[in-house]
Amino acid sequence: MMQEDYERRLERAGRAAAVAGLAGLLVTPGPDLVWLCGYRPPAVTERLTALLIEPGRRARLLVPVLEQPDAEQAAGAGVLEVSGWSDGADPYAELATWMRPEGRYGVSDATWALHLLGLQRSVPGAAYAALTEVLPMLRAVKDAHEVARLAAAGAAADATYEKILGVRFEGRRESEVAADLARLLIEHGHSQVDFTVVGSGPNGANPHHEAGERVIEDGDMVVLDFGGLKDGYGSDTSRTVHVGEPGAEERKVHDIVREAQQAAFEAVRPGIACQEVDRVARRVIKAAGYGEYFIHRTGHGIGVTTHEPPYLVEGEHLPLVPGMCFSIEPGIYLPGRFGVRIEDIVTCTESGGRRLNETAREMAVVR
Repeated sequence: MMQEDYERRLERAGRAAAVAGLAGLLVTPGPDLVWLCGYRPPAVTERLTALLIEPGRRARLLVPVLEQPDAEQAAGAGVLEVSGWSDGADPYAELATWMRPEGRYGVSDATWALHLLGLQRSVPGAAYAALTEVLPMLRAVKDAHEVARLAAAGAAADATYEKILGVRFEGRRESEVAADLARLLIEHGHSQVDFTVVGSGPNGANPHHEAGERVIEDGDMVVLDFGGLKDGYGSDTSRTVHVGEPGAEERKVHDIVREAQQAAFEAVRPGIACQEVDRVARRVIKAAGYGEYFIHRTGHGIGVTTHEPPYLVEGEHLPLVPGMCFSIEPGIYLPGRFGVRIEDIVTCTESGGRRLNETAREMAVVR
């Protein structure tokens, strides 16, 4: 990332704050801070680090003085004013001198209560709101550079899936297959593994099952859902495989989920409401008689974190915009029996959807 990229992001954030009627944005360590200026503190501690963005003004970053040299080396530091505060001083009083006494500020979701309470004491006339409440789409629209990184992360996850099909499933614990997934993600360039769901047999009916000690058996359906960060951007994909030849109902349910996933993908286009993509997938599953077994939203945004706005769920009226990137992952979960989920990351383009995962969506048979 170049300094110009961070400058554009900071300007965009300032404009968005103005449109939302905010005096500014207060951003503490977390994904928003990394996205806006490239700074990741060496450790997240009780010492205050805060970025203040105000419309039409140069952004300012307040950091503990012992971390100031690191902050000044951050990729976007050249477009910031970086100030340090010393132990024994009151950082909230310092930050208060930068703020409007009765302004309304958007505050990053990761802000500690300790810091927000300190600000409330120092600037009692100000008001605060969570960023996802006032600016939910701040990071939602990706530029070409970001889409390219998400595509590279998706390709690495696809390569991981292709390799996992060649390992032995039967007779091994879920946790062992999960360890294989984690190892393969790292081998294919991920710096961080966020999750490796391996839900075999009845465990597959729990969408967020944590891989455990259950031994995978012949005849099991196995839900695989895995991802993490590669070059700072997320991957997240799901496929459902079968140990040995599947039965008729297992094939039927898998085909229904595949049809729902394809229909939702084909619905993606600029201007369509997020909730409509969810409705399309849900209609397919409901028409097949399994509506009550689709128990989660159809998708979530992805970027520098693996879950972020936009959310493809009933009640979300925001329209899709070119550059938005999100999962499409319908599923059917039959309690005590098995589950099926198929997930791709998709980006909205001017002409429709583009998948960032390209592995086969047909049920794979493993041994």
